[in-house]
Amino acid sequence: MELVYKESDIQEISKSILKEVALKTFAFYAPMGAGKTTLIKALVKELGAVDEVSSPTFGLVNEYADGEGNLIAYHFDFYRLKDEMEALDFGLEDYFNTDAYIFMEWPEKIPSLLPENLVSLKIEILDATTRRLTSFG
Repeated sequence: MELVYKESDIQEISKSILKEVALKTFAFYAPMGAGKTTLIKALVKELGAVDEVSSPTFGLVNEYADGEGNLIAYHFDFYRLKDEMEALDFGLEDYFNTDAYIFMEWPEKIPSLLPENLVSLKIEILDATTRRLTSFG
């Protein structure tokens, strides 16, 4: 999968991703400011979340539910982790064993903990308003 998009296309891009990919665990690789959180916000919204989506940088994980209170997604930001042990300490493996969607920012901080069945996505900055999303792995 390769998609080139602008922020104004983000909701259509998120629909395309969810339609094309059968897996529910996503790892986003991108530099700071590339739009990881923006894309995850659109994906979570597309899944039907009623909560405001924000980066869990300080809390490590945010969870989102639909209008009926059903859990639909977890959003992780591993940027501030010192090591993989911190992720294990807060029970990361338990999250991987749920039926919810999982969206991870900075997965390169926990390489040995990533599950086998995941979608690895790379976001590249092409210019101030344009991004390229590619899947790999």
